[in-house]
Amino acid sequence: MKGISRREWLKSASLGSGMAFLGANGLATSLTAEEIRKFNPRPLAGPIRLGSNENPYGPSEKMRQAMIAAFDDGCRYPWSYNSALVKMVAEKEGVPEDHIVLVAGSTEGLKVAGITFGKGGEIITCAPTFLSMMEYAELWGTEINWVPLTKDLDFDLDEIEKRVSHETRLVFLCNPNNPTGKLLPADRVMDFCETVSKRAVVFSDEAYYDYITQPNYPSMVELVKKGHDVVVSRTFSKVYGLAGIRMGYLIAKPELAKKLQERVVANTNIMAIEASKAALKDNEFYQFSIKKAEEAKALLTKTLDDLKLPYLDSHANFIFFHSGKDILELNKTMAQKGFIIGRPFPPLNDWCRVSTGTIEEVNLYNQAIREVLG
Repeated sequence: MKGISRREWLKSASLGSGMAFLGANGLATSLTAEEIRKFNPRPLAGPIRLGSNENPYGPSEKMRQAMIAAFDDGCRYPWSYNSALVKMVAEKEGVPEDHIVLVAGSTEGLKVAGITFGKGGEIITCAPTFLSMMEYAELWGTEINWVPLTKDLDFDLDEIEKRVSHETRLVFLCNPNNPTGKLLPADRVMDFCETVSKRAVVFSDEAYYDYITQPNYPSMVELVKKGHDVVVSRTFSKVYGLAGIRMGYLIAKPELAKKLQERVVANTNIMAIEASKAALKDNEFYQFSIKKAEEAKALLTKTLDDLKLPYLDSHANFIFFHSGKDILELNKTMAQKGFIIGRPFPPLNDWCRVSTGTIEEVNLYNQAIREVLG
């Protein structure tokens, strides 16, 4: 896959947006007093970040208080503090504790899995998708077998399965996919993973699983429970609003989990552990985050409908739409107006991924994008 890399884009975006600032100018719709009291969203400041799929309402007050209470333990190494969180995560996922590997954000889990299972062979996945695993594995000599998305921008499971060979060590799925927000077909993905995992490890990145609204949609955790060579990643970065705290986890059968645990690099920290424990108990904030993401997506798609711009049905906290304009040019224009939006996802270089922000931020973005693309 050719084109600007994610690393190059992140560097250029951080430099290019430095002069773009947008203050609260009275144009946005205010949040309710109840929302401000409960979740204390930070005031508008520029540039407005709608490019990294963050949850702008987090961390919740309960998570913040948990971190503050843990300050006195900041002098301690975190290893002896992990067990309580592992127990909570295992109960949530319905697996024994030896199936859970804590990582510093699910990105670390992806990278660890890439070098654990991919080294010496190939990883098969579709493009575009979330690249962290593949970019890191390539540094260690792993070959990446890229399969294009279908014409409907879905993961091409049939083509992936055809390409599995004796060289294949791992198959990477992102479900819902980033950047499209689309789900893999429920009636196919379970059978695919069960079949392919007999020949290679299947990795299912489920970072956005909490946002799925399709009833009874299957998680590949069910195959982990049955002992298949499947690894699932989850994160506290999205719906729980802890992207800057760095906490995620992998779910795998004990034999695979042990290999992954041995290769974990960053480990977790006490503040992240305590924030994550509080997050799992804070159902009010969990439901609030999902509700606000849905409201923001509705505002975004209403504007796209008005502009007659095609977009994909998203099961995540972002929308992927066909802007018809080169994404680097659109990024530059929107940065001048005070917004960071999604990076390039070759070969879909005239598509744009925009994340949900606060309702105020989304209203301001909608006004700006109407001016640019209207």
